[in-house]
Amino acid sequence: MRDYFYRLAAFLDGALQGGEQYTCWLAAEASDFVRFNRSAIRQAGHVAQRYLTLRLIDGLRHASCTLAVAGDLETDRALLTGAIEGLRAQLPDLPPDPHLLLSCEVRSTERTVASRLPDTAAMVGEVLAAARGHDLVGILAAGPIWRGFANSYGQRNWHESASFHLDWSLYHQGDKAAKASYAGFDWDGGALRARFDSAAAQLAMLRQAPVGIAPGAYRAYLAPAALNDILGMLNWDCVSEKALRTRQSPLRRMRDEGLRLNDAVTLAENTAAGLAPGFQADGFLKPERVALFEQGRLAGSMISPRTAKEYGIAANGADANEGMVSLDLAGGDLPLSQVLAQLDTGVFIGNLWYLNFSDRSSCRLTGMTRFATFWVENGEIKAPLNVMRFDDSLFRMLGDKLVGLTRERELLIDSDSYGARSTASALLPGALIKDFTFVL
Repeated sequence: MRDYFYRLAAFLDGALQGGEQYTCWLAAEASDFVRFNRSAIRQAGHVAQRYLTLRLIDGLRHASCTLAVAGDLETDRALLTGAIEGLRAQLPDLPPDPHLLLSCEVRSTERTVASRLPDTAAMVGEVLAAARGHDLVGILAAGPIWRGFANSYGQRNWHESASFHLDWSLYHQGDKAAKASYAGFDWDGGALRARFDSAAAQLAMLRQAPVGIAPGAYRAYLAPAALNDILGMLNWDCVSEKALRTRQSPLRRMRDEGLRLNDAVTLAENTAAGLAPGFQADGFLKPERVALFEQGRLAGSMISPRTAKEYGIAANGADANEGMVSLDLAGGDLPLSQVLAQLDTGVFIGNLWYLNFSDRSSCRLTGMTRFATFWVENGEIKAPLNVMRFDDSLFRMLGDKLVGLTRERELLIDSDSYGARSTASALLPGALIKDFTFVL
């Protein structure tokens, strides 16, 4: 795949006229998908796809298109020839773009991680064996992902890795299910079994009659998946430099007024430890680590090339949406084994969903509890909790109301496969919070 992409780039080098330049971005994968329901295979398939985004540039004018390429050089050269001619015809009618910033310094990179995954059939066999006796519903995605960048300056960047993601629930009835996931680069049957056992233990608790609690503030533990749902909201124009500059970011008070989170909060975009490539679609390299929060203080932001050009600052490899794709929240001092004891009496939250901002100016979030959420008394899970809506500010949850973060962390790989498998990931602990506010 790499040689094929480089040969396409060489063809583009020779197809330019006058002062034209180009950039191109390849997103490709060869993925196995297996869907389960009632602990049986209901759908299995393989997706092999290659999408090439080509941008033709002349001065400050540029136009782009995305092509589904076949993987055959002769066929794809003809396709690219037609695409270049079409883009070339558009350029004279387009206005100059004052915020266009190109990666003119040639910084070529290659990162190829050989697949360590077993055959998909072997993984499926272990999943079905672990699910025996349960009503399993879920999906397994596995296989290599490729990303490539090339431009007319001669820069070439390549990223290749193979990973898997198993996202599943053990279903009881109605709205009661124990949700879990297992993802990574190395398949471990023992680790899979341990996660199934944990989900099965939650399922046993879900068979009890649920309880309800009155709206109010309760001590709560957010499991890593639930905390990830909350921190994922930071990608809604929170850590974006453009949003901070235009005062649209819900975190603007942290920059303008010096507002801080709890000292335990140290969060970064950690490309070195994530799945995403170390370069973005415009050819700018991503630093191994971009500090966003250091001991509760807003320490940085995600800066795209366009924002960098507009404000005369340096880009830091952010994508166009200026969001995180390799989130890394440092662990704390709370041992995972002591979570229930430290929670004492309160709510154990496994997952959240339907999150949105209820008040962007105060970084206030609202959402619903989901799946395995339990009422805990004296350090013991007593019963599943009926669905509740929370409404609270991130400044409180991760500020003065944060009791602690777990020492152990979990790698969560984004299961999104709409259009293509995601390369986003999050490495983060669980969080113990006092006075977590439920409104109904």
